[in-house]
Amino acid sequence: MDIVAHMWRHHDIITNGIRMHYVTVGEEEKREKPLLVLLHGFPEFWYSWRYQLPFLSEHGYRVVAPDLRGYNDSDKPRKGYDVATLTRDIEGLIKGLGREQAIIVGHDWGGVLAWAFAMRYPGMTQRLIVMNAPHPAAMERELRTLQQLRKSWYVFAFQLPWLPEYVLLRNHANEIGRMLRGAAVQKEAFPREVTAKFQQAMGKPGAMTAALNYYRQLFRTPSPFFPRPGRSGRDIRRITAPTLLIWGEQDIALGLPLTQGLEQWVDHIQIRRIPDSGHWVQQEKPELVNSFILSFLQS
Repeated sequence: MDIVAHMWRHHDIITNGIRMHYVTVGEEEKREKPLLVLLHGFPEFWYSWRYQLPFLSEHGYRVVAPDLRGYNDSDKPRKGYDVATLTRDIEGLIKGLGREQAIIVGHDWGGVLAWAFAMRYPGMTQRLIVMNAPHPAAMERELRTLQQLRKSWYVFAFQLPWLPEYVLLRNHANEIGRMLRGAAVQKEAFPREVTAKFQQAMGKPGAMTAALNYYRQLFRTPSPFFPRPGRSGRDIRRITAPTLLIWGEQDIALGLPLTQGLEQWVDHIQIRRIPDSGHWVQQEKPELVNSFILSFLQS
């Protein structure tokens, strides 16, 4: 898929007290089209959506891919990495763009925030699309199993002070590139020139600590929208927005049981599994993911 010819348009917006950087494609002629917000995960930035930005824009959507709080070119404050604050960032982004509603799409940590946003702001969630990110109630359930607890070892490792930063940032953040390739089934999705972009973004001053603070806040700040490992969530609200879950089946960090039994928390959900993809599903299998998204949005 050729993405070189597309010119990214970079913008900044003030939301919830921070400056958030975001990228669009062809924004000017899309202002009246449905707004679609793409939320990246760890250890990524807006570039994770390089295949979806032009595709969805060409199909009639105003597509916005922000750098989440602390990542890449967005502000990196010392605080505000709890789920409630992060979803307020998204609320402010949508309203700052002059909208009251959006289609929310999220992968990994962006998917965690997408689930939480749909619960906390049902009136602002037109549709919900999540990729390889667990519904909080399903995660709470599966963390009681040894299988998922083992897969989630890194969540506990990231609680350590300074050591995770040291390991991940040494040698020009080479471990970030290894992480991306290591969790991918389609290794060709992450050539050196691509992983270098993620390494550069995560190597910006303050970015790595900010990204790790997403995990650290799980233990430090009680969240009604996402459970701490080993502790019960308290406010799992039913999701009424039409929902699509896309899942790379060979995810080394998140087991397939996380895709099961979601109907008890989500009114209308479709699940599309991709057998030959790892965790980075929208980058490993972009054409298939794009077709799933478009079919869901047009249904």
